[in-house]
Amino acid sequence: MLSSRHLKYSFMEIEKGKTAKFLKETRPIPKEVTEQLKYFTKFKKILLNTLKEGDKTVPQLAEALGLPKNEVMFQLMSLLKYGFVETGEIDDNDEYFYYKIKSNGKDKS
Repeated sequence: MLSSRHLKYSFMEIEKGKTAKFLKETRPIPKEVTEQLKYFTKFKKILLNTLKEGDKTVPQLAEALGLPKNEVMFQLMSLLKYGFVETGEIDDNDEYFYYKIKSNGKDKS
């Protein structure tokens, strides 16, 4: 007699390569998650385009974007975590780091 574990394994073997499709069909992505991803993607583009103009601190980015510093910091830390940006020098008052687009060892030109 097959246990439920064996049946599950057999089912997964049959569906090998189709697991992601199966999960997508049976577990739809919540609308809230989709909206958050859209917002992150939009904000990422805006921040990266602003940093293309040159290295900036959090207050400089907040002023340029017309957004609160805490919102800019949160999004910036996400970009830092996922390797889109990196820290540079610290400002003259030793308060804020400058942030720049991560070069990944490539020339920025």
